[in-house]
Amino acid sequence: MQLLPVELIKINHAKITQINRTVKAIYRLIMFSRYHLDDDLLDTFLTSMHNLTQLLGIKNAQMEAQNEEELAEYLENLKVTLAFMIEEIESHQQFEKELQLFQLLRLVSPEAYAKHPNRYRTTVVQIGAHMCPLPAEVPSLVSALFFQMQSIHNPIIRGIYLHHELIRIHPFADGNGRVTRLAKNWILMYELYPPIFINDSQSKKEYISTLKNSFKELANNPTCWNEYTEQFFEQELDRILESSQKLYETVNEIGIQRRKKSDSA
Repeated sequence: MQLLPVELIKINHAKITQINRTVKAIYRLIMFSRYHLDDDLLDTFLTSMHNLTQLLGIKNAQMEAQNEEELAEYLENLKVTLAFMIEEIESHQQFEKELQLFQLLRLVSPEAYAKHPNRYRTTVVQIGAHMCPLPAEVPSLVSALFFQMQSIHNPIIRGIYLHHELIRIHPFADGNGRVTRLAKNWILMYELYPPIFINDSQSKKEYISTLKNSFKELANNPTCWNEYTEQFFEQELDRILESSQKLYETVNEIGIQRRKKSDSA
């Protein structure tokens, strides 16, 4: 397998500008409004990420739970992993090392980590029609991915690129989706963007279909930017924009309600 060359990426910069404007508006509220508290933003982050119980029974791209017991375990692992990520971000640790992949796997998917602690998979893996690289290729591909990420200065593009390529490599026997999406959110949150999750079955279908077609096109033409890879990047931008807009609305509403209480006091 050959990694997607970074120089081929074509991104919708107008949409990135829109995301940046929305995120700046959120931080203006937090910094300059007398009706907001310092922890409003983090509280909103955590509430949105933990409010996943409505997905019970949907084995979608981010919620791998089939029953109530699995859901409870998933949510607990997610909570622990998010707490770890936030502590790392508070310590000014951005996502940039292979070791951090194993840290995420150990916390969010301990059963997968226990099978091969601190090692990449040793078995052949196929995702639909996509044959993932052989186990012997995985270490060098992951190292190359982290090296290529260093040349992507925009954190949004870097996060989406990591997501696309790490899923294509599939470095672990299990837990790849969870680790990849959390790693992407680590990149976003470190740069003060909101985290993003897939939270409905239709988005799940689009996500899987787009990745499948992107992988197929890149297998045939590894150095050609194609419509499906572009579509994946575009869909990810839409998710970040939607998450940013919802975050702004939620934080703004907090201020509105406090103002009403203040005026009526």
